[in-house]
Amino acid sequence: MARIVAGVACSHVPAIGAALDNGKAGEPYWQPLFRGFEPSKNWIAEVKPDVVILVYNDHGSAFSLEVIPTFALGCAAEFPPADEGWGARPVPVVKGHAELAWHMAQSLILDEFDMTIVNKMEVDHGLTVPLSLMFGQPDAWPCPVIPLAVNVVQYPPPTGHRCYMLGKAIRKAVESFDRPLRVVIFGTGGMSHQLQGPRAGLINRDFDTRFLDKLATDPQSLAQLPHVEYVREAGSEGIEMVMWLIMRGALDDDAKEVYRFYHVPASNTAVGHMILENPTADVTLSLSKGERSS
Repeated sequence: MARIVAGVACSHVPAIGAALDNGKAGEPYWQPLFRGFEPSKNWIAEVKPDVVILVYNDHGSAFSLEVIPTFALGCAAEFPPADEGWGARPVPVVKGHAELAWHMAQSLILDEFDMTIVNKMEVDHGLTVPLSLMFGQPDAWPCPVIPLAVNVVQYPPPTGHRCYMLGKAIRKAVESFDRPLRVVIFGTGGMSHQLQGPRAGLINRDFDTRFLDKLATDPQSLAQLPHVEYVREAGSEGIEMVMWLIMRGALDDDAKEVYRFYHVPASNTAVGHMILENPTADVTLSLSKGERSS
């Protein structure tokens, strides 16, 4: 059967993609950030996932206020990079895994999650920046990617508990797929940041650190956080972190943290990153347990 072997949490700041695309990764401002992802690139090169399920939010590229799906699952064969106003990112077209995606759609809907099935969709920086951080700048992404877009832009977004339970349903769906695939699931967005209003530029390191700690060891408590606490403590865009709970719900309860990185700032955002591995997974790591960078 297919198995989810690990989870990746990762911020998806658009300026990170711009820095890569414009050859600025080696500049003093950006060097510390990209250096923090070098261990992660080595790790995923060893894991060699057959499929990535990538949870992210669309930023007005595929969806608008005319259609706002809470959970949209990409079931197409491929997903081109979106033009977000300055041209599409010069990254490879994302190849999907339609067979597994359709299987997931069936399983999730029969488990009473009302998924929107998407057969044509452009993907923006929310999806492509995490791929770039983890895989670098290849001519083609090394494995198929199943996009799962979550509404965290227009109120009301799904609760953390709903996201956490969706993760558990995703694991059930993957494990009922009758092909021996190694799957890594990404939860993206965040960490603390606010892009507008009197609190623009807000970064709350203490909240972010507590969130990372609990993501590893006590995700059930995070699943109970109300929306207002994300907004109060992490800024209006901090709500994106509920998507990390989808990733966490798809893992073993005792999944092990094998790497963490936190960096302030990237543009006006706190960048958070964590790799969690299922203890039952047959994964060879290049990282020592508990290794951290900050």
